Amino acid sequence: MKELTRPERLAPGDRVAVVAPSGPVPEERLQAGLDVLRGWDLDPVVAPHVLDRHGEFGYLAGRDADRAADLQNAWCDPSVAAVLCARGGYGAQRVIDLLDWDAMRAAGPKIFVGFSDITVLHEAFATRLGLATLHGPMAAGVDFIKNARAQEHLRDTLFAPETVRTIASGGRALVPGRARGVTLGGCLSLLAAELGTPHARASAAGGLLCLEDVGEETYRLDRYLTQLLRADWLEGVHGVLLGSWEGCPDYAEVRPLLADRLGALGVPVVEEFGFGHCAGALTIPFGVPAELDADTGTLTLEEPALR
Repeated sequence: MKELTRPERLAPGDRVAVVAPSGPVPEERLQAGLDVLRGWDLDPVVAPHVLDRHGEFGYLAGRDADRAADLQNAWCDPSVAAVLCARGGYGAQRVIDLLDWDAMRAAGPKIFVGFSDITVLHEAFATRLGLATLHGPMAAGVDFIKNARAQEHLRDTLFAPETVRTIASGGRALVPGRARGVTLGGCLSLLAAELGTPHARASAAGGLLCLEDVGEETYRLDRYLTQLLRADWLEGVHGVLLGSWEGCPDYAEVRPLLADRLGALGVPVVEEFGFGHCAGALTIPFGVPAELDADTGTLTLEEPALR
């Protein structure tokens, strides 16, 4: 697996666009997130349809065409240095094939941030644009606007990425060892849903795979992992980082499943790494070569996440 093109870091005064490719966004949370970004001396602009709600499907932030247009226009705007997602939910799969990927490629690299449902877009930016992205807190996310650790780690990654070359999670080894590879991953259920779709990544071979999820029963997590195993998508993976399982059954129930499904891969696996749907979530760069030390619970990037 090859490393991807890293965008330029942010500087004070940069304009950043906030988009909503998935679920509807509470206005008060959006305003709180914008205040945080302004406090970083950024100039946040809100895409036209961020506060929309689909007339028939209330779980979507407006019509598919409008959500896609917001993302594409923000990406292709030369005055915008980064595109930040407002929240996840559901809906990115419905817009991904409405985007003009040739136009987005021509616009050049810039920073893209999000997680959860945004996993679909992380994968697309990797496979269609060859671009490294940031799996990190979202502008209107409650775990972002109310948590200093999440804010500080994202801010450091955006403005001074050389200061966060080593990400120390406090996690521990589910399977001990060290491994090198290129980071990728995201929400487990979305990665499983990507199988068989156009432009999907063929496998996680050569990668350090980051996995997390939210609100899933143990048998569903089993299903997703088993599906990835049966599809040989995990064949050749170099290491696995496990994030949060918020809203899932107690971790004492989930942990044996993770050990059962992932332990046979014969690669280092670190658990409770502190990214995803959790308070104080760390920002994890995707598409960057790194070394995982499961025993110390650290991920050391071979180069800063951003140039």
